Amino acid sequence: MRVLVAFEVSGIVRDAFRKRGHEAWSCDLLEPSDVPESILPAQQFPQFHIKADARDVMVMPGWDMMIAHPPCTYLTNAGVRWLHTQAGRWEKMERDAKLYADVCNADIPRKAIENPVQHCYARAAHGCPPADQFVQPWQHGYGETKATGLTLYNLPKLVPTNIVEGRDARVHNESPGEWRWLKRSLTCPGIADAMANQWGSL
Repeated sequence: MRVLVAFEVSGIVRDAFRKRGHEAWSCDLLEPSDVPESILPAQQFPQFHIKADARDVMVMPGWDMMIAHPPCTYLTNAGVRWLHTQAGRWEKMERDAKLYADVCNADIPRKAIENPVQHCYARAAHGCPPADQFVQPWQHGYGETKATGLTLYNLPKLVPTNIVEGRDARVHNESPGEWRWLKRSLTCPGIADAMANQWGSL
């Protein structure tokens, strides 16, 4: 299959599909080389990355599947308390909600749109369906907690592959710094492998 992994600079999901023989491409406004090597995990296929606005890439013909990780900072329920108190935050929420809607409405047969738990204002703004399921790293071999919502289009729910002990809130406890947002957003490799194995065999 031709798979677009939108809003991904880490290559984690792209590489999982590439290792299974699919023509997978990641796409982001950043290049992997824009990020310090100490922040990103080692990539197996860094040459298969498109530096561009994902909205321009997802309208190109020929994609069979898209897995998208659109920006969530202003949509997540975890930050809703700041929505009415920080200047400009509401406008940024509406901007990202429009982007989320564009991703949901992309003309690609199979899609998985990843986001955390969204607040009611975001859901009302973009009008897209809620997540079909929430997955956790500890369901796929990593003893961490990070509730990740998946809105699915013509894709089945992911089945847990390796439930393990441990509930480390690594993402929540990530140290402050310039790249904190990126480290918090990285897809668990176990979840990426589950996507490639389960959805890549359809």
